[in-house]
Amino acid sequence: MADSEPLPSLDGDPKAAEAWLRDVFEIIMDEAIHKGTRTSEKVCEWKEPEELKQLLSLELQTHGEAQKQILEHCRAVIHYSVKTGHPRFFNQLFSGLDPHALAGRIITESLNTSQYTYEIAPVFVLMEEEVLKKLRALVGWSSGDGVFCPGGSISNMYAMNLARYQRYPDCKQKGLRALPPLAIFASKECHYSVNKGAAFLGFGTDSVRVVESDERGKMIPGDLERQIKLAEAEGAVPFLVSATSGTTVLGAFDPLNIIADVCQRHGLWLHVDAAWGGSVLLSQTHRHLLDGIQRANSVAWNPHKLLGAGLQCSVLLLQDTSNLLKRCHGSQASYLFQQDKFYDVALDTGDKVVQCGRHVDCLKLWLLWKAQGGQGLERRIDRAFALAQYLVEEIKKRKGFELVIEPEFVNVCFWFVPPSLRGKQESPDYSQRLSQVAPVLKERMVKKGSMMIGYQPHGTRGNFFRMIVANPMLTRADIDFLLDELERLGQDL
Repeated sequence: MADSEPLPSLDGDPKAAEAWLRDVFEIIMDEAIHKGTRTSEKVCEWKEPEELKQLLSLELQTHGEAQKQILEHCRAVIHYSVKTGHPRFFNQLFSGLDPHALAGRIITESLNTSQYTYEIAPVFVLMEEEVLKKLRALVGWSSGDGVFCPGGSISNMYAMNLARYQRYPDCKQKGLRALPPLAIFASKECHYSVNKGAAFLGFGTDSVRVVESDERGKMIPGDLERQIKLAEAEGAVPFLVSATSGTTVLGAFDPLNIIADVCQRHGLWLHVDAAWGGSVLLSQTHRHLLDGIQRANSVAWNPHKLLGAGLQCSVLLLQDTSNLLKRCHGSQASYLFQQDKFYDVALDTGDKVVQCGRHVDCLKLWLLWKAQGGQGLERRIDRAFALAQYLVEEIKKRKGFELVIEPEFVNVCFWFVPPSLRGKQESPDYSQRLSQVAPVLKERMVKKGSMMIGYQPHGTRGNFFRMIVANPMLTRADIDFLLDELERLGQDL
């Protein structure tokens, strides 16, 4: 009896499934792509959490719902989500909606395969290596290794683990008891994943020695040298320096050549967290910001950020050619990595990583690169720099806007000073009152849906806006709108 009852799902009815998916794609095109990238539409339709719960009907029930209702759920999910492809979404280090990268993401999800063996992902195993080879060449390496990772934080953690294993290979079997106290060095402007990685991998956050940065946010090599000697004097073993190319807030690039000299003198692994700034390597005009990166042992790079490849697209690149990734992480599971297969088992790359199932992240970047070419991607990078400079020039022209620092990248940090605070810099409560401006303006812009910009305090500086110029759809008109909108929203403050 139960077998004769129609299922509320689309199981066993391919024609109905196809028709339903076409309806879904129509909703995606309408809500996410057409509306989600138009300046006439909102960046987000803000709702308070309790109201949003009710609008989305989030509870899961015993019985399935009609397909028409499921389509309405799909529309609502997109409608109430933040449109990160919108030209006025400036909130994160990623933005934009590249159609070729999106096509890659759709194909990847449709095929639903894992990146661990050539047996089930033949196209993507070969494609991943080709893309990694291209990225390594941009770093300046003619050989090496690498892997796509689920985010830049994980790339940084891989580098720590590899550096530890290279120095103390017994730790793979014996664990932390095989290790002396170890020391990691990173600037105070480094990404928070350095501390998270130290905790996760068992080093402990106390093992991270914080190196001073200059006023621009760059690591000071002299203090790095001092910290290394101090760690040795305290009985710790220095083993890794994590430099940053494109810090999260100020967009600073550490002086890699001088840092590499320090690492070479002390025999330390040099990791470069270029998750944000790595894509600058595509620009002949601006790649000097990463001079010395070819001397690194490992590099983290997120093409889903400045290149617009779409989340997630993160790589760890290695100069190593000794199969370090596999030696460090391999476990030779006989049910997956059989050595008597009918093809070259070196193509089964899954044993190089700590994951088993691994998402295919190379196709979106490959299609994007195929469509744009290296020259097109270079223009994308150079245009972002040019628009960032336009924003800086406009900020300098307008009353009520003040740069935090002259940027060298596409992070433009500034304060909006409302009319009530102009000319009152000498007041004892000026900094405190100015720090309250950005949170209020952020709330107003988000609830209005007009745009999104991140803000934060930094050291002794109170809250300021960090504008990210990355979306390839961005124009000067959007920059003008940003400044005009802040003036409109902040006139009464």
